[in-house]
Amino acid sequence: MSGLPENEARRGWMGLLARAPAERLAVLMPDLPAHDLLRRPEIGAVMVRGRTGATGAPFNLGEMSVTRCSVRLEGGAVGHAHVQGRDKSHALRAAVTDALLQTEAAAGLRAAVLEPLAAEESERRALRARKAAATRSSFFTMVRGEDA
Repeated sequence: MSGLPENEARRGWMGLLARAPAERLAVLMPDLPAHDLLRRPEIGAVMVRGRTGATGAPFNLGEMSVTRCSVRLEGGAVGHAHVQGRDKSHALRAAVTDALLQTEAAAGLRAAVLEPLAAEESERRALRARKAAATRSSFFTMVRGEDA
């Protein structure tokens, strides 16, 4: 089970790359190294499932477009990506980044790509939470004479 922490780290960066705005990833990773396409970026659909009350019985919510891609770098590292939507360049860039993060270039990429993306995602979530908190309503009931 020694590969478990590595799998968790990879799951984390793959999710971050998939959620990142495509334009921002393109700015952070403008030049891609030489790579072979194992699976060209292709668009498909997946069924999104939900749960009643977040814990109840699962149900099919609907379909969502996704784009997937797989690449191999010259050194042999293989990268994969699944991104929401129909942006083939986003899927390609995320797959190449996944492959690069499995090489000796990982430390530099974490600082140059992953850390800025994580900070920006955290700020987007905090902004969304502040907007939601601003619309929160608190209801209270005063004790009436006949209830006493």
